[in-house]
Amino acid sequence: MNAGPASFPDRDTVADKLSVFGEADQAFIRLLMENLEQDERMMEGLYRCLDIASEARFLNSLKLEKLGHWLGSEAPARLQMRLMEAARSSQHPAYQAFRTGLTKSGGLERAFPKA
Repeated sequence: MNAGPASFPDRDTVADKLSVFGEADQAFIRLLMENLEQDERMMEGLYRCLDIASEARFLNSLKLEKLGHWLGSEAPARLQMRLMEAARSSQHPAYQAFRTGLTKSGGLERAFPKA
């Protein structure tokens, strides 16, 4: 059975890496973002991570803001619009904290400079 490269990692693995977000997790996410074929897994994992954070009893908005800032700084231009779409997909404070960090990173402006 050959599932192909797009079947790993699954969204839960990506969500776990984004939630923990240590140095090894950052390296994993960087590698994931280098591969165009993994964009769907990356975005599914991000949505899962944000959903889990929005359902948690305690909201760590500073951690989510840091995640948004890091992703905005590190993600390739092709993902910047999708990251912002994810950040704007809910009014929950978890998504708002992520959006704040993403906006502060300036990634979308670097990807799509104003003429």
